[in-house]
This record gives sequence, C-alpha cells and structure tokens, in this order.
Amino acid sequence: MTRFNTNQWLAAILALFAVVYLWMAWQIPSFPLPRPVDSDLFPKVLGFTLLGLAALLFFERPAAAVSDDDAADAAAEPSLESEGQPLMLRPWSRVVVTSMAIVAYAFLLVPLGFVLASTGLGFGLSWYYGYKRHAINLAVALGVVLTLYLTLTRAMGVYLPTGLLPI
Repeated sequence: MTRFNTNQWLAAILALFAVVYLWMAWQIPSFPLPRPVDSDLFPKVLGFTLLGLAALLFFERPAAAVSDDDAADAAAEPSLESEGQPLMLRPWSRVVVTSMAIVAYAFLLVPLGFVLASTGLGFGLSWYYGYKRHAINLAVALGVVLTLYLTLTRAMGVYLPTGLLPI
C-alpha cells in the first residue's frame, strides 16, 4: 500500500466536496417553463469541472524533493527574498493592491458600466503584475470582456450595467 502525498489528499478532499456539491446541484428544481439554459446548468458544470480538476490533481506527479541543503538555506533567510523588492511588489502588498482593485471595481461597476470597469480591472491588474505588452493586454482584456458582455446580455438575457457606453 502506498502513502498519499499532499496533492492526493487535497484532491480527495476536493473530490468529496465536488460530489456533495453535485448532489446539491441535482436538488435544484427545474424552472416550470422550458428554457435552453436552466438554473441548475451552471452548478452542474461547475461541480463536474471541480471533480475533473480534482482527478487531475490526484494523478499529478509530485515535484522533485528539495534537497536538505536547499531547504536549510531557504529556512535560514526567508525574508531576504522580498527585502530587495520595492514595497508595492512584495507578496503581501500584491494581495492588498488586488483586494483594493476588486473593491474599486465593485464601486465603479454601475457608474462606468460592466465593459469599462471589467476592462480596467483586467488591464490594470495585468499591468501591475508585470505584463509589458500593453496593446496586447488591452486587446485581450477588451475582447474577453466584450465576449462575456454580449453573451450574457444578448444570448442569456442577463442585465449588466451599461454605464458610459451605449451598448
């Protein structure tokens, strides 16, 4: 009998969670009128996706073990890695900046609209995390947001705030 590694334990827990989530998704009642997309579709897709990702995590090969010398060196000076970085690029600063960007997005969603606020969030965070090709960054952010907006509003009938743009 082999021992499970950390990834396999996490995968088993995620798979159990996915099975319980799928069981609850099957309990969602169907809408009485026939519709192409019912209220239970998205939770079921999400549950099966989580179950599939848990299976991939379970069968993933573990990374090569770190040698004892490397582990001792890393444990001896954990703070030196972020000491030389500017304040805004340290790991804890990135969490704070990302959280503030999400709060700003929530406040600007209605006044600016879904397209401008979401494009600004995607472009801004990609820029902040170091992506340097700004034209490609803007094109991808705008393309993804417009695709989501048009799919949700035109195909699925979901209301999203238009804001400044007359879309």
